[in-house]
Amino acid sequence: MKKYSFINNSLGWLVFLIASIVYLLTAEPTASWWDCGEYIATAYKLQVGHPPGAPTFQLFGRIFSLFAGGDVTKVAYMVNALSAVCSGLTILFLFWTITMFGKKLVKKGQEMTKGQMIAIFGSGLVGSLAYAFSDTFWFSAVEGEVYAMSSFFTALVFWAILKWESEAEDRHNLRWIILIAFLVGISIGVHLLNLLAIPAMAYVFYFKKYPKTTRKGFIIAGLLSILIVGLVLYFVVPMIVSFAGKFEIFFVNTANMPFNSGTIIFFALLIGLIIFGLLHSKAKAKPLLNTSILAFLFLLIGYSTFLVLVIRANANTPINENAPKDAVGLLTYLNREQYGSTPLFYGQYYTARPTGFTEGSPKYIKDKVNKKYTKVKSSGSYEFAPADCTVFPRMYSAQEQKHITYYKYWGGVNHDGKPTFSQNLKYFFRYQVNHMYWRYFMWNFVGKQNDIQSFGVNHSNFDPESNGTKDLINGNWISGIKFIDQIRLGPQDNIPEVMKNNPARNTLYFLPFLLGICGLVYQFKKDQKNGFVVFLLFFMTGLAIVLYLNQHPTQPRERDYAYAGSFYGFAIWIGLGVYALFDWLGKLKVKIPENVRAIGVTAVCLLAVPALMASQEWDDHDRSGRYIAREFARNYLESCEKDAILITFGDNDTFPLWYIQEVEGVRPDIRILNFTLSGMHWYVEQLYNKVYESEKCPFTLPKEYYRLGLDITVVYPESDEQQELKDVLSRMLYDPQTTTYDNAGDSVKVLLSNNLRITSGENQFAFTIPMNQENGMKELQRNELMLLDILGTNMFKRPIYTMSPSYFTSIIPNLNDYIQQEGLVYRIMPTKERGNIAIDKTYDMFMNKFNWGGLKDPHTYLEDAVSMNNSRNMRQQHMLLAKSLSAKGEHGKAIKILDKALVEFPHTKIYLDKYDMQLAAQYCEAGNMKKGEEVLNLIADHYISEVKFYNQFKGKKAISVISSKNESLQILGLLYSYASEYNFTKIQSRLKAIPEIDFILRVQDMQKEYNSAVNIINSAIDLSRSANTKAEGEKQLIGILGTIEKLMNSQSEELYHRSAELLMFIYSNTINFQLKTVEQKINSNQTFTRIIQEAISQQQAQMQSMQNQGQGEQNVNIPAVNF
Repeated sequence: MKKYSFINNSLGWLVFLIASIVYLLTAEPTASWWDCGEYIATAYKLQVGHPPGAPTFQLFGRIFSLFAGGDVTKVAYMVNALSAVCSGLTILFLFWTITMFGKKLVKKGQEMTKGQMIAIFGSGLVGSLAYAFSDTFWFSAVEGEVYAMSSFFTALVFWAILKWESEAEDRHNLRWIILIAFLVGISIGVHLLNLLAIPAMAYVFYFKKYPKTTRKGFIIAGLLSILIVGLVLYFVVPMIVSFAGKFEIFFVNTANMPFNSGTIIFFALLIGLIIFGLLHSKAKAKPLLNTSILAFLFLLIGYSTFLVLVIRANANTPINENAPKDAVGLLTYLNREQYGSTPLFYGQYYTARPTGFTEGSPKYIKDKVNKKYTKVKSSGSYEFAPADCTVFPRMYSAQEQKHITYYKYWGGVNHDGKPTFSQNLKYFFRYQVNHMYWRYFMWNFVGKQNDIQSFGVNHSNFDPESNGTKDLINGNWISGIKFIDQIRLGPQDNIPEVMKNNPARNTLYFLPFLLGICGLVYQFKKDQKNGFVVFLLFFMTGLAIVLYLNQHPTQPRERDYAYAGSFYGFAIWIGLGVYALFDWLGKLKVKIPENVRAIGVTAVCLLAVPALMASQEWDDHDRSGRYIAREFARNYLESCEKDAILITFGDNDTFPLWYIQEVEGVRPDIRILNFTLSGMHWYVEQLYNKVYESEKCPFTLPKEYYRLGLDITVVYPESDEQQELKDVLSRMLYDPQTTTYDNAGDSVKVLLSNNLRITSGENQFAFTIPMNQENGMKELQRNELMLLDILGTNMFKRPIYTMSPSYFTSIIPNLNDYIQQEGLVYRIMPTKERGNIAIDKTYDMFMNKFNWGGLKDPHTYLEDAVSMNNSRNMRQQHMLLAKSLSAKGEHGKAIKILDKALVEFPHTKIYLDKYDMQLAAQYCEAGNMKKGEEVLNLIADHYISEVKFYNQFKGKKAISVISSKNESLQILGLLYSYASEYNFTKIQSRLKAIPEIDFILRVQDMQKEYNSAVNIINSAIDLSRSANTKAEGEKQLIGILGTIEKLMNSQSEELYHRSAELLMFIYSNTINFQLKTVEQKINSNQTFTRIIQEAISQQQAQMQSMQNQGQGEQNVNIPAVNF
């Protein structure tokens, strides 16, 4: 047995070394996209990240960052190394877990033979290394995110309960239960996923304590395990803090004690109760009660890492999300209230409309003057009519129209009314279970098509025939077995090079999956109880999460990382599959020596599964040498002038900037302002503070105007007179007219002008906030008021930049008139620039200063979702600069910048696509015709190969790819236009050889006619509004009707629908302006009258549907399209 233990321990540490070395070699050397930059920045300086927080990860991350030795450029790698080491330890405990289960497959009372021992160790090696090289786990192992550490704690606690089981007869066995409680507590400070291992652990305990199981005992054990999860999730995590908050409010507001008194009293009472319980249980000799109290105590000790967040929030760190400075604020933080809630057991369908509002828990802010907590707002939830609700609601989100569109596709809903419960379940099984779980499962153990995110079904505004059909091209699982993949996904021959060479195209031939099925079947046959334990771990960390998350369609990214624990459970079965094969081969008539059989099965399985997985997965998991996120962030910051304010919006344009500024100290003079987060009161309040070398943001309104509860400001102009924005803001400080009250009695601030200007010297930045036409008002969200406040107060003294001006056009419609591009960012100017580029500055940056982080290295992996898309965008930025240079006659510089684009973003890494036709055109405009033709040829190669590939599809699968095929043909048609313009006859000949191209060219000619028709119609309508020119307007409209009829008969469904919209626009204006001759002409055409009647009937049906859903009476008008 000692020999077994020695080998078991040695092999465990060996797989740890193998996995850890692989992860350290392939880890990203700096911050990656998404949350990684934020986690690294908050770990390095122990700041407060996004809810619900990860203080345990941050504490360990801080420790690992110290190994950077003062080199701030190495800090990110050290935090990434933390994930690598945690992942290596996960593999270590997985190995030991598999060997523990493997030992139980040996008959009780039978001494383990050498062959059985080799097979058990082989099981551990194959299963643990298979998981080590699995797609999802490896992805998390090489970046500074919480999921690697979360997997480590899951593996550790699951191993610990098996260790307890093996020592259950020992007098001190309960120490393992206390250790597990502590580990669960400390893991809450990483991620809540660890809690889902509790039911499996509970059954290990039950099966050990009650060897003769009964149905009643089995059910009770299950219910108790769920109860424990519920207690931790809904009592320990939020309620401990909630009670502390209630004590705090009571003792401060009622007992007139100082701030934090109630919190101190609560925890003193809690500690006192725990001490009393321990003493009482010891005195009364109640070991179970004593262990339970100790477990609760150690759970709290582990959970206490969250106190770090409160301490650091009170230090006012630069990153201080939600600012949880006390028990009251910490509860809001832990509950993730800023993200909203999702219905689970009962809730509304997406068609439901609110019928009321239920007040929730009150919100408080500190009133430091009166030394009280002041109630300012209550959270709550909308009420919905029971007829609009259902049990087990899956199709609930009406947040975005695309959610509704995809609900209908997945649920098979072909109307605008409420879906049925069966359609609700259809969506659940087709999307949430199949697309968002089983697809990921198959990625890991069967194979992966590519790394292009897929919403699962097709959607096109121009080819509705394919809408709702399966997306066969992107993000599916594949096996590499041709006939199976063909049945599911269509032809697998002549796959375009871009698809075939996608680094994430991994084929595993079902081998890991089949070996896992062997292990599953064998374990349930030989050891049913432990088979159920593994199944429960597999289910609770997989499908149970699917039930809990209740994901809406069109998720912003793939979510496979959430199910790593489930794949861990299946890896146990992969390992046990080795022992199954060893045992089954022993039953053959041809007897193979046991040791040879064990070694042979192990060797074959090692080659067939983990070795295959490593060889397939390496290229799309090797992030060594990739500095893209960091360098993109540096380029954005260096584009700004000194002391600038840079407005960002999402995760990937904010977190890398936080990282490089907070950790590497790049451009501390710049204030990074996240416009999305500034919708929250705590974020705006922090903008009043100086951070590093950046002064506080300029405000006219004091921070109290942005406090919790003041979410909305109303724009209600008292006149059309243009006013200085700063004066209008200042008026809010003293004029009673700028305050009104809503129905609940809450005060609402009012901006008394919408016609505004910002004066800077002789220049004026003038704009008009658009009003709601129904009530003549406009509601400004907190972040919109903040933007106006900063712009009006700053008066262009500090440079203000944004990543994208389009986010502000709802309040400043003409903002693009005042935008100038500098480097990679857009500066808001006091003069009309109309989107011009600061050519000299931008050229110098692109040619001499910007670094793209190893992007052009042939070995650098670029995942499609972020790195590839951002790289394409940067290549386009080079093209736009070249266009501006050519417009100035600087053709030499234009060619240099285009050459630079193709060097830094080579087509061998980022293939040339439809957006690069302009790049070719700019080469031609600058005088390098040869290079322009070369680029167009490469684009033609790509899309011709796509058309040939799509032409192989038949039947229903052909319908699935028709929108992709038609898009490729449209691009080739446009390419033909470029080739014609620049007289590239060889390209024209190549394109003419495509059978469908003639039809596409005819349609494109008609599209030009359509565009011309739009201009004529707009002009004719303007003429028709005046009595003097009405006759001429009618004449032009009658003349254009023939063009519209021609476009409708073009056999292009897109042109037909767009022409029908034009017709409706003409008809509505004909009625409005009483253009009798035009009306007669339209009514004399049967096609026109049919289209008009269909449109009116359709809108009437929609209005009736809306009325039926309680939206009130609405008049039905003739529809019009606003061009």
